Amino acid sequence: MSDVPKTHPRYLSLSLRDTIVAGVQQGITSIHGLIAHGRGEAFDYLIGEQTQPFATEAIHAASAMLCLADHPVISVNGNVTAVVPDGLVELGRVLNAPLEVNIFHTETGREKRIREYLLKHGAPDVLMPTTEVQLSYIDSNRKFVHPDGIFKADVVFVPLEDGDRCEALRKMGKEVVTIDLNPMSRTAKQASITIVDNVVRALPLLCEESRSIRTSTAQDILKKYNNEAVLQKALQHISRSGNG
Repeated sequence: MSDVPKTHPRYLSLSLRDTIVAGVQQGITSIHGLIAHGRGEAFDYLIGEQTQPFATEAIHAASAMLCLADHPVISVNGNVTAVVPDGLVELGRVLNAPLEVNIFHTETGREKRIREYLLKHGAPDVLMPTTEVQLSYIDSNRKFVHPDGIFKADVVFVPLEDGDRCEALRKMGKEVVTIDLNPMSRTAKQASITIVDNVVRALPLLCEESRSIRTSTAQDILKKYNNEAVLQKALQHISRSGNG
C-alpha cells in the first residue's frame, strides 16, 4: 500500500486499487485491467460499497447451481487473480472444481505467471488453455480452453468476465455464474446468475454458502430465482442512490 492512512475514508477502495497496480507490476494483470477496475469501482460507489440484498439473493442461487453441477469450473483472469487468489483457491476446494486460466490480452508469459501465482496461494493445480479444443461463437484468444476444464464444464464460474465469451458459453449450452458490478453489462444480462457486487466481498460469501448448501434444497432455490428480476433490483437501487 502507498502512504494512504487506514483512517482515510477511501482506504479500502484505494488499497484494492494498489493491489491491481501491483498485479500489473508482477505481470499478472494486463494494463488494460486498470481500466476495467476503474469502471467497476464507479459502480461499487453507486451500490454503496456494500453487499446488497439483491447480491445476497444471487449468491444463494449461485451456490445452489454450483452445488448441482456435474463438472463446475472456475475461470480466472488477471484482475481476479490479483485481488482474490485465496478466495479462488478456497472455492475450488469447496466445490472440488478446477481453476482454469482464460484471458483476453496475452502478453508474453502472463498465463504462466497467473498459474504460478495461484499455485503459490495453495491451488493444487491450475488448468491452462490449449489448442486441442476451442469454444464456438468466439474469435478472440479466450476461445482456447482446456479439454477437461471449461470445454467440458456444465457450469462455469466467471468473475469479472468478458461479455463475448459469456455469450459464447451460453450458446454452447453451459450455465454461467458471474460477479459483475455493472448490472447493465452484456455479461450481467447473458449470465444465468449475476452477482452484482465487488468480488472481494462476494467471493467469501459464495464460499460460505457453498459449504452449507444442501442438494435437497438447491433445486427449489433455482426454480424460484429470476436473474432479470435481480438485475432490475440492482438498477432500482442505483437509481435511488443517484437521486440522493
